[in-house]
Amino acid sequence: MKNRSRLDIAAEILKVANDGVLKTKIMYLAYLSFDQLEEYLALLTHNGLLEYDLKKRQYKTTGKGQDFLAKYAKVKI
Repeated sequence: MKNRSRLDIAAEILKVANDGVLKTKIMYLAYLSFDQLEEYLALLTHNGLLEYDLKKRQYKTTGKGQDFLAKYAKVKI
């Protein structure tokens, strides 16, 4: 796997969490270690791109996160 930038990793997490997923699924699908996952989840939730549902214990991409993904896709072309 090629080296990824922090933006690439953040975008991958937001894509994976689009419909709401557990923390471990994000970790496996985004190819992250547990420490990396914790760092990115804290960063993305703090900035309002990702939200945590306590009842379902799932992370889900917010509207702001969707906007980020749309803009990221335009830049990555």
